[in-house]
Amino acid sequence: MVNAQDPTTSPWCAERAPATAPADGPPPRPMDIERPAAARLHDAFLGGSHNLGVDREFAERLAGDLPGIGELFQVDRGFLRRAVEHLLALGIRQFLDLGSGIPTIGHVHEVARRRTADLRVLYVDNEPLTVAHSSALLADEPHAAIIEADCRAPKSVLCSPAAEELLDLDRPLGLLMTSVLHFVPDADDPRGLAAEYRDALAPGSHLVLAHLADDVQPEVAAVLRREYAGTADPLHPRGTGWIEELFGDFEVLAPGAVPLADWRPDPEQVGLARRYRLMHGGVARKP
Repeated sequence: MVNAQDPTTSPWCAERAPATAPADGPPPRPMDIERPAAARLHDAFLGGSHNLGVDREFAERLAGDLPGIGELFQVDRGFLRRAVEHLLALGIRQFLDLGSGIPTIGHVHEVARRRTADLRVLYVDNEPLTVAHSSALLADEPHAAIIEADCRAPKSVLCSPAAEELLDLDRPLGLLMTSVLHFVPDADDPRGLAAEYRDALAPGSHLVLAHLADDVQPEVAAVLRREYAGTADPLHPRGTGWIEELFGDFEVLAPGAVPLADWRPDPEQVGLARRYRLMHGGVARKP
């Protein structure tokens, strides 16, 4: 549910050429319950209940190939929580979560409302069943909503009615691109997409980024790539240097772009050995 307020068209949306209209983006994603999907798999690895048998079977098979691989998803979620808490401490009160998956088990609005009632969260996903589950979960949330849209069409996200009603692109915003761009193939220009989203943000906004690296534990990345090739969402791991370039000219906050477990870890997590360290990312501020 979205609080009613006067919707305004941001200058960024008003200035976009017709060629970038939502109709020129990827076609709607069909419902697919025969193959595992990334959003439902993430929920399954976190111990959630919004997934299907085909997702759980995949998770069990992957855990057989890579024992303890659920840690990778837990580290990713822990990084998201810490990053959101840090942005809240900096005064950020609105968040746009691309490729959000199902907003359960410590997702953005749950983290934010522990600190403040002054929050706005727009989740975005292109998987129809994920959006249906999420819409039901958010039905009673006055400050959060989800839209079915593809992050590969920035205008369909940033200029959607929900975005124009819920978010203010003229004010600092937290853009969350965690575990989304490694599902975007090179042919869809993930670098260009990241740049277009960065350009749309107001000064003082922050980019929270997490991406699967293929040069930290290449043998693990190879198994993940192979296994995910049979799902609805093939993986595209990339080098850490490539990932860090996604920040563009934003100021990367300390401790820099690092394995996610090393980004401002909780005191009890400092120095904890991790079996899987191939999720790479950080947080950066737009000057």
